[in-house]
Amino acid sequence: MPIFTVKVKWGKEVYPDVEINTDEPPLVFKAQLFALTGVNPNRQKVMMKGGTLKDDVWGNIQIIEGQNILMMGSKDEDVPIEPTVKPVFVEDMTETQLATVTNMPAGLTNLGNTCYLNATVQCLKIVPELRQALTDFNAASSSTLSNFEPAEKITIAMSDLYRTMESNQTIPPLVLVQVLHQAFPRFADKVEGHYMQQDANECWVELIRMLQQKLPALKNKNNDKSITNYKSTIDQFFGGSFDVEWKCVESDAEEVTKTTESFLQLSCFISQDVKYMHSGLKNRMQEHITKHSPILGKDAVFTKTSKINRLPAYLTIQFVRFFYKEKDKINAKILKDIKFPIEFDAFELCTPELQEKLVPVRSKFKELEDKLAHEGVKPNAKQLAESKLEEKPTAPYWFENDYGSNNSGYYSLQAVLTHKGRSSSSGHYVGWVRQSPTSERWIKCDDDTVTPVTTEDILKLSGGGDWHCAYVLLYGPKLLPLENSSVSS
Repeated sequence: MPIFTVKVKWGKEVYPDVEINTDEPPLVFKAQLFALTGVNPNRQKVMMKGGTLKDDVWGNIQIIEGQNILMMGSKDEDVPIEPTVKPVFVEDMTETQLATVTNMPAGLTNLGNTCYLNATVQCLKIVPELRQALTDFNAASSSTLSNFEPAEKITIAMSDLYRTMESNQTIPPLVLVQVLHQAFPRFADKVEGHYMQQDANECWVELIRMLQQKLPALKNKNNDKSITNYKSTIDQFFGGSFDVEWKCVESDAEEVTKTTESFLQLSCFISQDVKYMHSGLKNRMQEHITKHSPILGKDAVFTKTSKINRLPAYLTIQFVRFFYKEKDKINAKILKDIKFPIEFDAFELCTPELQEKLVPVRSKFKELEDKLAHEGVKPNAKQLAESKLEEKPTAPYWFENDYGSNNSGYYSLQAVLTHKGRSSSSGHYVGWVRQSPTSERWIKCDDDTVTPVTTEDILKLSGGGDWHCAYVLLYGPKLLPLENSSVSS
């Protein structure tokens, strides 16, 4: 592989030991320079012996070891902004202009069938604890990502990307795409020279698994004496666990066995009788599995019953919409309409022990609803938002001895990742995110196009046709106003 180490000069800055791989397009090298300098590739002018570097081909340029390369260009924030000559009124604005003035988040450029990654990045970004962990992450300084292992590369790239997205401008996620392809070559598969579409949930799972290895658990800032039992932010805020019971259907002599399983996602299986997300989750909690029976000395059918004994703050639910179609050799899609709630109650899925622990905070929510009902206010999310709940302090959503858990069983939908099309390897993915944890405002993140939408638009994503279908849902803890709670941290 033709890899060279070169020296890059940009203004007064000099970056030694920057790697160039001439098997990859020049845009990848420009992405490295973007990570080092903050200069967007479309503003870079990279000059060396043989000419000026293009984005797609190396041309007549011959790279040699230790070569000096000159880069010119300014960061976006250093470029003077042309003053507005003519005022534009809100009612005359396009959707894109309206998104800008209403402080919409940054969009992400589609770099060739990378919508699956863009949608995943936008959905995960709504978790403030994950953003905090990525901000706090410290990696050993180096001029090139090649010195790090895959998990660290992806964590650094995610951290840098989220920091850059704070500018609220459209960003090309060049470095993250590059390191994702290096870590998981299947995401770099091409057809006729173009990147293939990929499964967004597979991307979600792999990114979470990489972050799980590198992001340490967060400390509770409200309680300096708190001790965490988790090694990772991901386990702490996204991880739950089941109590599992195995009972043999074919023999009463077979002893009932009990085990514990951890999870980072719940699966909603879609069958003919499932019309609601809650039903699909309950079906997953009790299933029949064939495995070896020591008493019978053969394979037998067991009933596997699972109950949640630890609820994470952020609950990820995957709708199992794709199945492999042998005849067409594709992951075909189940288009069925499956209703999902904006507010979800996981109480019924929990063990009796956990249910008992959830009762105190649940009673506080009931008190709030009763108070609003007594005052003649309909106790729904919209009324709470209109009373500027997001501006009020809220009670801890976690158990005192388990920072990162959910102490009520109540969840509020924070993000939806949708798919539009007929198979996981084609079509288009979009992220739909809540503007803030208790806001009624939602944002559609369709690659570089970011527009405001309503709660009614979100509820239309339940499926049933060729429109966007919910594929991955991310629920966060339902927050209780502190003035209505005597619960302390």
